[in-house]
Amino acid sequence: APSIRLSPAARSLFDEPLAIAVQGLGPRQRVTLRTSLQDETGELFQASARYQAGDDGELDLARCPALPGGSFSGLEPMGLLWALQPQKPFWRLVKRDVQSPFLLQLEVFEGHGERPGQLLAQAQHERAFLRDGVRRVPVREGRIRATLFLPP
Repeated sequence: APSIRLSPAARSLFDEPLAIAVQGLGPRQRVTLRTSLQDETGELFQASARYQAGDDGELDLARCPALPGGSFSGLEPMGLLWALQPQKPFWRLVKRDVQSPFLLQLEVFEGHGERPGQLLAQAQHERAFLRDGVRRVPVREGRIRATLFLPP
């Protein structure tokens, strides 16, 4: 059965690269990958890309270019993250509470149709804004308003 392999596996910092691969596909199988996340107000952001697995049934986004017809095309290992678009026009992805991560959903669908085919695999990944152990200290001094982030 197909499965999604992420590196780092379950959690990464928002500005760190995330390696995405799918294993267990058929040779040269055509699939559509979709990412989605909800912002803090519940608005949905999504991106999708069309791919074709290699002769060995492996799909590594660092080596396989996205085919035309999705949110982007070409060799873009992080394309499914930078191409996230809101479902509501003119909405922006803003993070107000940096102490909680975004939860990224990844899905692999059969084929390249306008409507998603059968769901083959799915995974979740946390995109955090603070490394473990970092303390957030609000600063209020006169007219100064700031936030100090202290390493562990």
